[in-house]
Amino acid sequence: MHTAYIGLGSNQGQRLANCQSALKLLGRQEGIEVERVSRWYESDALLIGNHSSQPPYINAAAQLNTSLSPKDLLSVLISVESLLGRPHSRTKGASRTIDLDLLLYDDLILDTPGLVIPHPQMAKRLFVLAPMCDIAPQFIHPIAGLSLSRLRAALGSGTGRVELWSNGGCRSQVI
Repeated sequence: MHTAYIGLGSNQGQRLANCQSALKLLGRQEGIEVERVSRWYESDALLIGNHSSQPPYINAAAQLNTSLSPKDLLSVLISVESLLGRPHSRTKGASRTIDLDLLLYDDLILDTPGLVIPHPQMAKRLFVLAPMCDIAPQFIHPIAGLSLSRLRAALGSGTGRVELWSNGGCRSQVI
């Protein structure tokens, strides 16, 4: 069995329900067990390309135990996204019902045309590191050589709004 970490996000429709549905679908897949899930966070959307205004995201991270290869796991993530209404081809930076990113797979470093592990942007994104620190703060990033909690601390608070999500609303604490 392998340990994989995924990031979850949604900024369309019932955001929390979309993410929870993704976790349920993943847990029903042969070769995948959802081991741990972080707390839920709300973050502002990254403004990429012509998408200057979008609703905020609900984000979380999950630890999976899997017998699948990284490529097969990615295929399952893409399949779950499709089942939940995310079009396979879309404009980069567009809103989405669900976004599932393969962040880490054991301590593997992989750089192929269709899959890069660790996720190339995770160490720069507070909305990824905050939930990852809920479930794996001492995990050593295989390229940076630092724990996820150290990477999060190095980002500081100037990298966007990330707030804990609680009972359908945000707590006032900004991470």
